[in-house]
Amino acid sequence: MLKPNHLAIEQYAFISNAVTGALVGSNGSIDWFCAPRVDSSACFAALLGDRNNGYWQIAPRDPVKKIERRYRKNTLILETDMETTQGAVRIIDFMPINDETCGDDCHLIRIVEGLRGEIDVHMTLAIRFYYGSTVPWVRKMNGVHKAVAGPDTLYLAASVPCHGEGQTTVAHFAIKAGQRETFHLTYQPTHHTRYEAQNSAAALEKTEQWWRLWAQKCSYQGPWREAVMRSLITLKGLTCRPTGAIAAALTASLPEKLGGTRNWDYRFCWVRDATFTLWSLLTTGYTEEAAEWREWLLRAVAGSPADLQIVYGVAGERWLGEREIPWLPGYENSSPVRVGNAASDQFQLDVYGELMDSLHLARSVGLHPEAHAWQIQCVIMEFLENHWQLPDDGIWEVRGGRQHFTHSKVMAWVAFDRAVKDARQYGLKGPIETWEKVRDEIHKDVCEKGFNNKKNSFTQHYGSETLDASLLMMALVGFLPPTDPRIQGTLAAIEAELLVDGLVMRYRTEQSADGLPQGEGLFLPCSFWYVDNLVLQGRHAEAEKLFAQLISLQNDVGLLSEEYDPAAKRLVGNFPQAFTHVALVNSARNLTGDGPATRRSDNHKP
Repeated sequence: MLKPNHLAIEQYAFISNAVTGALVGSNGSIDWFCAPRVDSSACFAALLGDRNNGYWQIAPRDPVKKIERRYRKNTLILETDMETTQGAVRIIDFMPINDETCGDDCHLIRIVEGLRGEIDVHMTLAIRFYYGSTVPWVRKMNGVHKAVAGPDTLYLAASVPCHGEGQTTVAHFAIKAGQRETFHLTYQPTHHTRYEAQNSAAALEKTEQWWRLWAQKCSYQGPWREAVMRSLITLKGLTCRPTGAIAAALTASLPEKLGGTRNWDYRFCWVRDATFTLWSLLTTGYTEEAAEWREWLLRAVAGSPADLQIVYGVAGERWLGEREIPWLPGYENSSPVRVGNAASDQFQLDVYGELMDSLHLARSVGLHPEAHAWQIQCVIMEFLENHWQLPDDGIWEVRGGRQHFTHSKVMAWVAFDRAVKDARQYGLKGPIETWEKVRDEIHKDVCEKGFNNKKNSFTQHYGSETLDASLLMMALVGFLPPTDPRIQGTLAAIEAELLVDGLVMRYRTEQSADGLPQGEGLFLPCSFWYVDNLVLQGRHAEAEKLFAQLISLQNDVGLLSEEYDPAAKRLVGNFPQAFTHVALVNSARNLTGDGPATRRSDNHKP
């Protein structure tokens, strides 16, 4: 039996063409790649299985003594230096940015460059379409290897001889200092019959220039700029340029607990990320990306408000049917492996608040949406007026039954609050008095039923004694001022019960009937929300200390995943995680005194 992939999640780097992407291990192996989009099926899936599920490795044949890697400044061009007793070699990995005529084509280019001595290098390409299950038919045509399986085709063009060996394509070559060899993998739908090889050197220069020009738009010049810039580049890499959507992560089914079952597909777009994402883009100079994200949002949610989903595909697809992939054992045997996401069928009140808040923010900074946007919003408010009283599945998409989640009710309050503000500030027509009445009714309901006097804290849901990190949002969205004793009591309770090594748990899984086995890592955005609350409380030294701790969890190329396992001291969950990087950007702005925490928290004022 082939050995499973044992690289830790943090040993991967991310490359992208801003439509899809790939994970490159520090051992020179690409173990995850979906084409042509981020949510397409994987043709390299060793990340969730073993070497027989698809990978592409280039590495010295001799044992590697030392590995150093980095991104070229302000790009997603990865350089990995490997040193052996023979010398040293550099592997340059990148994905060219498509122009408007490329359609569904996408390219992975790998350049091997000799640095010192003469090194023997081995290349193995194992293509396995549909999540590692389908071996393609490979033939050589005009010096190019063509791999076909049903609707999918990959072409390999190389500057060194390649040959088939045991259902893989391999190459063995020696490289001296100053010498370069190139490998160019191109994805096309099978019905596209015209293949044209690109000039790898020209593609590298063009890609580097594209990223550098994009990075120059960044207006943030404060502390931690390198981490902020890397987070923004990561967000751009998770963007689907043709649609404006930003995927929550590159991967599917990386576990929230090693060996556990909390394994979800995050290659989609969550409405709840909208406001945070807009803030991170707008406050760093990326208004074009913010506008495109806002337009994607409006297209995705158009229709009956009863059908509003919490998550959509990157082109706004609504059906994201969840299914298990039984032939993949999962990352470090964390099963089942799931693709698609059943959360798309859940009812969550908080998304109505996030939608209204994001459009309110867009208007406040001059990103005025088309006239039909307000019509959509009014219909949504009419629906919410008659449904906010219902229990829902909550921000964490629990599978243990619906509750009256406190955070969900708070976000319903946000929806009515922002509707009132938009109508009054921008002269938009709507039943303002009715919205004000419902807003006040929800506020009273939350304060009476969501607050536990015994714990001196708001709790996860009405009648509960369980704490939840989503309660940190109450001050951040302006439900109550940061100085309110109930907010301060809630913060103190969270500090007493949910902190682990200074970081914040979402909630204690052993106390919450979420319908899943106990145990998970620490959801990193929650700790950034804690940073933001410390800022609002005037506890700046503590906020900076925690922010520095969070920054230290980045891997060697500046990437963060969804969660962190404090016992194993490893990143866990899907990777890289957009929401984590968005939270990093926003907390950096908050710490400099010019971020969303103060601005949003002021919404408690009429």
